[in-house]
Amino acid sequence: MEKGKKFISPGAWFSMVYPETWSEFEGGEGAFLFYNPSEWTGNFRISAYKGNPEYGKESIRQELDENPLSKHMKVGRMACAYSQETFEEDGTCYTSHIWITGIGNVAFECSFTVPQGASVAEAEDIISSLEIRTDGKKYPPEIIPVRLSEIYQINEAYEWVETRVKDLLKKDFQGSEADVISMQQVVDLGGISCKKREAWIAFGIVLCVIWANEVDGMEWRTLMDGNREAPVLLHVPTGRWIDPMKLVWSKVKAGETLSLAETYQKFGEGEGFARDCEETSIYGNI
Repeated sequence: MEKGKKFISPGAWFSMVYPETWSEFEGGEGAFLFYNPSEWTGNFRISAYKGNPEYGKESIRQELDENPLSKHMKVGRMACAYSQETFEEDGTCYTSHIWITGIGNVAFECSFTVPQGASVAEAEDIISSLEIRTDGKKYPPEIIPVRLSEIYQINEAYEWVETRVKDLLKKDFQGSEADVISMQQVVDLGGISCKKREAWIAFGIVLCVIWANEVDGMEWRTLMDGNREAPVLLHVPTGRWIDPMKLVWSKVKAGETLSLAETYQKFGEGEGFARDCEETSIYGNI
């Protein structure tokens, strides 16, 4: 795979690279699902499991021993136990290609469901790119394409602020610049403890949602920084990005006077933006 998007799992167990044209979708409990929403070429699903230091190899061996349909194969540098299942749905035959593989203490179950006879090269490229992240090792901060987990956080923050405005002010909320005044009115009414970190971060996220709605070239990304995994807003043309946590919560925590309108206006002047790749470890395709 010459170029692609990087995915780092929640909890930073592992990373992989998937095609530029693909996106992440709801994969079910414990699984991550990826495919091309514009031109479907197959569903790639991956689950990861941790165990003892040899768990990856042991999982491959166990699959080969217990599944008579599986066979040993190499995908890039990765040893795998491979099998396949064919089924029919709405008159079309599909094949689910299944790979059990592992690295160190992490085992992976990967599947790629495609029309019968279709290529599995995209899935093999992803499997070849798999890497585990060592427990306790400090990795440099990194910005990756926004994950589903951060999209959920953005949506929850927006719904919380929207509900707060509607309940307290009896006003509609459209996610536009005019709503910043309503948000400030909610803040001025009090009732939100300075210790409620997630509530204040929600205001910062919604400021970014409004900015993304108002300005071209703004896209959500996921920041991986130590134990912190959070949504950030990237200005694609300049490579600068905004951290919603620093917009509001950092000021509340420091006891500073909070003016959401002033904070919002400063976006256009560049305050609150981090610089580009070298200073912030924005990698690869960002």
